[in-house]
Amino acid sequence: MTGTRRHRAAGPLFVAPFLALFLLFFLAPLGYAAYLSLFQSRLIGGTVFVGLDNYTQALGDPQLLHGVGRVALFFVIQVPVMLLLALLFALALDSGLLRLARVIRLGIFVPYAVPSVVAALMWGYLYGPDFGPFAQLSRKLGLPAPHFLSDGWMLGSLANIVTWEFVGYNMIILYAALRTIPQELYEAAAVDGAGAWRIAWSVKLPALRPALLLTLLFSVIGSFQLFNEPNLLMKIAPDVISSSYTANLYAYSLAFTGQQVNYAATVSFLLGLVIVIASYGVLLTANRSGRDNRTSRGSRGSLRRAA
Repeated sequence: MTGTRRHRAAGPLFVAPFLALFLLFFLAPLGYAAYLSLFQSRLIGGTVFVGLDNYTQALGDPQLLHGVGRVALFFVIQVPVMLLLALLFALALDSGLLRLARVIRLGIFVPYAVPSVVAALMWGYLYGPDFGPFAQLSRKLGLPAPHFLSDGWMLGSLANIVTWEFVGYNMIILYAALRTIPQELYEAAAVDGAGAWRIAWSVKLPALRPALLLTLLFSVIGSFQLFNEPNLLMKIAPDVISSSYTANLYAYSLAFTGQQVNYAATVSFLLGLVIVIASYGVLLTANRSGRDNRTSRGSRGSLRRAA
């Protein structure tokens, strides 16, 4: 009994450092930001309590709404391409048909190790309309220089940078999930006459569903927090990327450029709410789809037994 009580008492002691750091560096700043969002700084009267007035103003703020809409469009365009590429690379590596698979895997993952600031600067140089290699090559071929930093191309240019950065990260998650699939499933499928494509479709993809859902959730959070890439490219294309180009960039500009700390806290909270709603929507859709698939398979199995 004494040893059991000691074990029970040791549990909270092991967790205590994490809880202390979580409280100090996450919950405390979050609570302080919530407190700030309920106030306004005015020329006359100083800082006054305004309740939910900041939230009412933010919900009608066209700059914030356009920023959220822009990152939502970015998510719809960029995330499917990135996850499809990551899935294809993971399946190719897991197939065992590639030579130098370890070198290829490392090469795909290396861009994730490059800091996003460095990646944005590098791609900003490549996109450059004057001295960028694409522009110089186009001029040598007698073609007009591509306008990667123009208004019509900017969102795609940002999507290309983020895809280049995170395909390897998502590929590693999917590849690790593939390596956990029991070999017996492959052997059973091969005995039933399934080829490589059939095994990939009927065995590997269903087993990857939890990992795909995880990468999708990470992508939701990352897309709506888009900041580094537009913030750096804004220096190169200030006429295209404004201080409110994304919601996260808008909150940063309000706090550190406009000195509107209270309103910036409000925008940040609303952005966090959007991320929570979008993530919950993805989980709800995935769970509903999973239930429908299980019900469908159960119905087919019942019909076969009845026949």
